Amino acid sequence: MNSKKEESKYKTIGEVAKILNLINQKNGLPSTHTIRFWEKEFKQIKPKIFTGNRRYYDENSINILKKIKYLLKDKGMTLNGVKKVLNSTDSDIDEFYNTTINQKNIIKAKLIKIKKLVKEIKS
Repeated sequence: MNSKKEESKYKTIGEVAKILNLINQKNGLPSTHTIRFWEKEFKQIKPKIFTGNRRYYDENSINILKKIKYLLKDKGMTLNGVKKVLNSTDSDIDEFYNTTINQKNIIKAKLIKIKKLVKEIKS
């Protein structure tokens, strides 16, 4: 890599697994094999390979991986179904995905507030 600035634009496969919350339940380590499998299945994921044959992912690849995880894990779609969605030029899926993520974040924030209120009541 050319510089620290350029290097910081990219994340390692382990960092991406943590971002996606892909954790091996048995040993608690990031589950990088899932990302490698998705790389083979989805041509949209194009990690950069720098010195040492290590994979590095830019923001675009990470966003695609987030969509893949969401569609496979949260929506229960098949690999072929997700491929069709990613291959379509329809922006509806982006809007749907972003809306759902925003709703998730709002719900999460509300749950945190509720948890704090319950703690205060118990005190």
